[in-house]
Amino acid sequence: MAVQQQSPSRATSRQWAALCVLALAVLLLAVDGTVLSLAIPALSQQLQPSATQLLWIGDAYSFALAGLLVTMGTLGDRIGRKRLLLIGATGFAGASLLAAFAPSPGWLIAARVLLGVAGATLMPSTLSIIRNMFTDARQRTTAVAVWGAMATAGAAAGPLVGGFLLEHFWWGSVFVINLPIMALLLILGIPLIPESRDPHPGRFDPLSALLSVLGIVPVVYAVKELASHGVTPTAGITAAAGIAAIIMFVRRQRALTTPLIDVTLFRRPAFTGAVSANLLSIFALSGLLFFVSQYLQLVQGYSPLQAGVRQLPLTLASLAVAVVIGALAARIGHGPLIGIGLVIAAGGLVLLAAAEGTGSYPWLATAFVAIGLGVGAALTLTTDAVISAVPPNKAGAASAVSETAYELGVALGIAILGSLHTALYRTHLTVPADVPDPTAEAARESLASATAVPSTPLLDLARDAFVSAMQATSLIAALLLAAAGLLAWKLISADKGSDQNVSFGSTDDPER
Repeated sequence: MAVQQQSPSRATSRQWAALCVLALAVLLLAVDGTVLSLAIPALSQQLQPSATQLLWIGDAYSFALAGLLVTMGTLGDRIGRKRLLLIGATGFAGASLLAAFAPSPGWLIAARVLLGVAGATLMPSTLSIIRNMFTDARQRTTAVAVWGAMATAGAAAGPLVGGFLLEHFWWGSVFVINLPIMALLLILGIPLIPESRDPHPGRFDPLSALLSVLGIVPVVYAVKELASHGVTPTAGITAAAGIAAIIMFVRRQRALTTPLIDVTLFRRPAFTGAVSANLLSIFALSGLLFFVSQYLQLVQGYSPLQAGVRQLPLTLASLAVAVVIGALAARIGHGPLIGIGLVIAAGGLVLLAAAEGTGSYPWLATAFVAIGLGVGAALTLTTDAVISAVPPNKAGAASAVSETAYELGVALGIAILGSLHTALYRTHLTVPADVPDPTAEAARESLASATAVPSTPLLDLARDAFVSAMQATSLIAALLLAAAGLLAWKLISADKGSDQNVSFGSTDDPER
């Protein structure tokens, strides 16, 4: 069938205004993924979670979100992306209330799961709506750059927002802030955001949706279990169950006329490279933020607000990328620019490891700038590469692939790097023989627990162990980013942002 050539239309002022509303949603979701990191000391003091519960409080949101993104992205293609977005915004506000007033660690973990479920309806909807609003390739790259900047800046700004709130309110305030923002999203989104859907979605396959959840969540849990406790029967069983579900999912997608995900896209090296680079970028960033906030407060002695302000260079650098990334991508190409960005971020992590030992803030700030620039560029361009690979009517499914990689990166970054850091902290901590067992056990649990111990020598040893563990973890993350950068440079073609799929002869619903 001959491909119908169409001239992509330029975006109107209403579409750019709608982008601002969508960016607000993305910013909030990204903030919510990391805002809790700064509240860990206050939360630990009030709820008294164990080290494992603490990791689950950080992970539950991303695990639930990652497990449902594929299903929700495809559901949005069918029932309407705007409709799903507004439903998710309402659910997110309700779950935020439950989290804000959680009386126990278990309650908070459950509320974070509900936040992840609601978030899964929001993230792919925002990106797929952008894909359908901006058909001009250069404008779409700019729009995705704004989207990516909000995602990266939100993740980096989480500690700053959390710091301000914790300076004046209780730890639950980091969730209450979601309510007015979601209300604003509903008020502005209803008139501004256009509705879009796949006009010929085909039959929705519930078994594929179930298999996608049964594949992702157990595998992520197994990795977390492996990082925390080594090789255990639980890790082996959950990993085997998840891998079996993934194999069944892939086979079913190949057999279906209208699959949940077109798995043949992964045969394209550029597509696979973009998804992998996306995952590894946020993997390093989320793992970094998980322990950097604790370092600034518990080792350097800053207040929550002071710690958040000192992470501001990372936020500003990631925002600056959005201004120049479109022109740079057109000149250099996506693949080389993603590779350069990841290598710069890796260099920032190496510098961070060195700066942690000295406690010098200027060096820390320089490291934050390098990480923000590199990760911001990589996330924007990999997302653009993924959604540009499909026609507009399949934007939800492609967005779900990109967002699944993003959220898996967040979950794995906290689970693996967080668990690795905890293990290294305990390895480096040497407790003096004259310290009572209850005190020693509290110090081994975490640095947050050690700060409550009335033993200055032991606290100093715990801080030294924390820094040593953080330096080693930063260097491991740097190696992963450098490898991902070289791989992306090789696999992702030096495409200058041209869209090969805008003109497939089918457009979205007239509701647009």
